[in-house]
Amino acid sequence: MSILDETFQLNNGNQIPKVAFGTWRLKDGDEAYQAVAAALKIGYRHIDTAFHYFNEPSVGQAIKDSGIKREDIFLTTKLPAEIKNHDDILKNFQESLDRLQTDYVDLYLIHAPWSWADINLDYRYDGANREAWQAMEEIYKSGRAKAIGVSNFDVHDLKNIQQIWSVKPAVNQIEFYVGWTQPKIAAFTKSLDIQLEAYSPLATGGLATQPDIQKIAEKYQVSVPQVALKYVLQKNVLPLPRATKAEHVKSNAELDFEISAADMEVLDKLPDTGQARHNVTMG
Repeated sequence: MSILDETFQLNNGNQIPKVAFGTWRLKDGDEAYQAVAAALKIGYRHIDTAFHYFNEPSVGQAIKDSGIKREDIFLTTKLPAEIKNHDDILKNFQESLDRLQTDYVDLYLIHAPWSWADINLDYRYDGANREAWQAMEEIYKSGRAKAIGVSNFDVHDLKNIQQIWSVKPAVNQIEFYVGWTQPKIAAFTKSLDIQLEAYSPLATGGLATQPDIQKIAEKYQVSVPQVALKYVLQKNVLPLPRATKAEHVKSNAELDFEISAADMEVLDKLPDTGQARHNVTMG
């Protein structure tokens, strides 16, 4: 069985495919359409997009044209980080559904706890995030999102909405890759039975020059990206690799090998090669 056929179980009982196809930085139009179409043809059944990737129309069209039943595709999109008001959230969610040409999404995330304009500020949007989460719960209870969650939330942000939630987030999507595993956030998220997802699991190419990863890749006769993705999966974290070339889309799903405990320890100790992109991306 391919990794593309395997799933994690979310805390609401739903199944989520273990590897997603990420669409961040894929331009709306032919680039996004062809990439998603290729991913679906190869066998991906989990597609991740966002309102602020500005490619929902092409993603939705590729899904529609694929001939695959909608219920057989797990589709994620995200609420823009700066929208925290109840009415604006409901309006924006409907806009995403319209762009995606679907009646529901399988997962809807708050894209970030802060506004993108204030991404490097210390200000906390605690009250706004509690209001936003209540609107997310309303969407969930309507059935138009089969699961809801968050992205870029740290321990403080999770504790903040924990005060008021009646529906626990199913997912927390964070930047996570070899050398940058955010252990405090990861451990707290897992302690709440919230599934971790990894955006930028390949450090946007930053792992390619890491000699220790290259040695491990040679040992298992696989590529550096394959080692990086398998590492994430063996941490029980769901990776969202993005690729534009069909051969890379395909190879990112060829993960039928196991990294030994000793090699996992080597990878655990590697330094960050992500070039200080943390908390400044829209992943």
